[in-house]
Amino acid sequence: MQFFVIHGITESAWVRPYSWARNNISDLGNAHCAMQQEPEPRYICSPDHDLMNVSFIALGALLIVGAALTGPLWRRGASAAVARILLAGAGLGFVLAGVAPADVHENQHVLGALLIMGTGNIGLVLAGVGLSNDVPGPLRWATGLLGVTAITALGLFLSHHYLGLGMGGMERVAAFPLLLWTLAVGARGLFPQAPRRQDTSSSVTLMAG
Repeated sequence: MQFFVIHGITESAWVRPYSWARNNISDLGNAHCAMQQEPEPRYICSPDHDLMNVSFIALGALLIVGAALTGPLWRRGASAAVARILLAGAGLGFVLAGVAPADVHENQHVLGALLIMGTGNIGLVLAGVGLSNDVPGPLRWATGLLGVTAITALGLFLSHHYLGLGMGGMERVAAFPLLLWTLAVGARGLFPQAPRRQDTSSSVTLMAG
């Protein structure tokens, strides 16, 4: 949640309006004002870039901690274990993206982005089968669907096929499903459903009837 709040604060500080279609998410963390040519020409100047980079790092750290401490939400087995490792890898990617802004340490930042949208989204697909049966079925199905959608969007983004969404729009389709999923599963973990107890007296009455 803090990521989306700080995203809004940081983009609102731009003198030239920030565009979700034309600008990458990483543009918010760029340390210098400059014209950027790749992958699409755009002018970047983010006065609150330090705030955005702190948000990236905090998000990554929380994702790693979440992957480690949410044991009751997961099945036992290889798929769940691998999913948690891959999701923690996405957390590492966010930390790397915040520590290494794209216009300062490009290679490290690109590695971080690939961990987020590659490793993280594969982990999201595996999470669809790795979540515990205590997690509602619709959430488990939605988890896998979000992962497939995000991986497809990543392929389109890397091949420069934006389907009218723009570079930034397609990048968000590749990156945001993981964040939306963490909100949903985090809420599930904070507010677990009480186990349903069978009403014995009602059952006996029904059987007697």
